[in-house]
Amino acid sequence: MSDPLPTFGPRVVTIPPGEDRERLVCPDCGYIAYDNPKIVVGSVALWQDRILLCRRAIQPRIGYWTLPAGYMELGETSQDGAAREAWEEAGARLAIGPLLAVYNIPRISQVQLIYLAQLTSPDIAAGPESQEVALFAWDDIPWTDLAFPSVDWALREYEVRRDLIHAGQPFAPATNPVDGL
Repeated sequence: MSDPLPTFGPRVVTIPPGEDRERLVCPDCGYIAYDNPKIVVGSVALWQDRILLCRRAIQPRIGYWTLPAGYMELGETSQDGAAREAWEEAGARLAIGPLLAVYNIPRISQVQLIYLAQLTSPDIAAGPESQEVALFAWDDIPWTDLAFPSVDWALREYEVRRDLIHAGQPFAPATNPVDGL
């Protein structure tokens, strides 16, 4: 048996006045429940030219490698969120650097902010969302076992900007590859 429909609060799907799309609205008070994209924050985190990756212990894509990343929490900056995610997933302490990329993933309603970061120590350990964590040299990255296209995109953007990064030169954040929507 399914749950009964709510009898109070936002419960009617309609296009509110002044809007151009359907929203869940309370017919009693007019409150509109907005369902907006989620912001994911993460990092390409480095220790002496090796890159931190985490093997996922949760769905989706359990067992595949990813960057330390996850949803922002209320009340935190995107940089703080990226640092928190690295701590939660890999026990890694980071010095967050410049924004490396902004990826729009509309099919799953996400905006991803990926920072460049330096580990403050090589000490890492798998958190509850990771089966294992490791620091990979570029040639050892498990390319065929990466969890998501945006992980591949961010790693390749790091490689493209590596000389600028090492020279301390500014760069513009990357966006989705042309074929990456």
